[in-house]
Order: sequence, then structure tokens, then C-alpha cells
Amino acid sequence: MAVIPIRPLGNVSEAALLENGWEKKTTIGEPRLTELAESYAALGWEVHVERYTADGRSCNTCFDAGDEVGQVHGVIYVRKAGGRPVQDDGLF
Repeated sequence: MAVIPIRPLGNVSEAALLENGWEKKTTIGEPRLTELAESYAALGWEVHVERYTADGRSCNTCFDAGDEVGQVHGVIYVRKAGGRPVQDDGLF
């Protein structure tokens, strides 16, 4: 299993990603970050990972503690192949 490359901070705004059909799925650290990204890709989704940064609007104690020991958290965004927006299928 390879480690998913996390794009540097400030690469793309979340608003721009959402406008281009990406859907935010989760924020998580390794090794689950790579596992989830690979799973989405295996199911035919396009996967985009951005580095998580605290927005100051919510508790970030867990993320801050991880940062202190060198853990990096990423935010997974997905969209259907070909840039089509994700359609809500009503199941989840």
C-alpha cells in the first residue's frame, strides 16, 4: 500500500472544489487516509486529498495532538469519473 500524496496547504479552496463537483467525504489520518482513498478509487471515483487545517470554529484538540507527534490529517474529496457531480442516492 502506497501513501496517498496530500496536497500542500492553500492549494485549492474548498469552495472551488465543491463548485467543480467534488464532495467532501471525511477528515482522517494515516493509515486509514490511504486505505479510504484507495477504496474510493477502486470503486471508480476520482479522489482528491487536501491537508487538513484548523478553521478555528470547532474543537481541534485531537488534530493538534496528532500534529505534535508528526501525524498529518487529510480531507478526502470524491467525484464521479469524468468530473460529474456526486448524486445523492438516498441511501445514506
